[in-house]
Amino acid sequence: MLWTILAVLVSIPLGLVLIVGLGLRFKPARFASYPGTTPTLSTVAIPDDLPAPVDRYLRTVAGGDVLPITDSAVLTGPARLRFGGITFNSRVRFIELGGHGYRHYIELTLFGQPVLKANEIILDGTSRMELPFGVQEGLEIDQAANLSAWGEQAAWMPSVLLTDPRVRWEPVDDTAARLIVPFKTGEDEFLVKFDPETGLIRSMEALRFKEKGGEKVLWTIQMAEWVRFHGLLLPSAITLTWADEGSPWATFTIDEVVYNVDVETYIRANGP
Repeated sequence: MLWTILAVLVSIPLGLVLIVGLGLRFKPARFASYPGTTPTLSTVAIPDDLPAPVDRYLRTVAGGDVLPITDSAVLTGPARLRFGGITFNSRVRFIELGGHGYRHYIELTLFGQPVLKANEIILDGTSRMELPFGVQEGLEIDQAANLSAWGEQAAWMPSVLLTDPRVRWEPVDDTAARLIVPFKTGEDEFLVKFDPETGLIRSMEALRFKEKGGEKVLWTIQMAEWVRFHGLLLPSAITLTWADEGSPWATFTIDEVVYNVDVETYIRANGP
């Protein structure tokens, strides 16, 4: 009898592990396509005074000497996110307002159904993260979200790097440059590394707060699988890695981009 009871007790957590493991294999349906339509995009000339790798990058992305101007964006796609040591198939929608911030709506799923939801917003340096375990706000959260916003807009809205007067580049060498971005009344920065063969961004590194009350940790965005959206060569996949974890905790794949739609209300909403 004792052995039978022990076997049952052991089998319960084992069964849960097997069920969760099975559920993690299922991918969710993507969010419905955003109903807006990208209008004809005006352009801005790429100046001649940029650091050499930045100049090459922007001209490669643009496919010429002028860059389409993107003031807002709605991005949709699947993701893989590690939470509590478990990597979930997920789905995301990013709403970007160039130079001002973003809203992230994210669903982590099991058997293709949402089990954890997050709604994160930052506008003009102030952020609010509505997470499954509560709301996070404060200076460290603001700094982390601000870097996320500028990293995403560098990847998917490169014209903001030219049209926002608060942004500047500092040369490093033939394959790297320092990107200086605004943060509240001061500034923050990325070290941007470029692929010597393609000229495209390989990675962006910054010291970023990982949690409230913690210390800054080296945080890296890596970009891959470049494809053209609306005439721009953009990464369709990026990974995010904390240096103290050693492997990416997030992989975002963007398969739909809509530019220059009115997001003033949508960016303050909640939900996909």
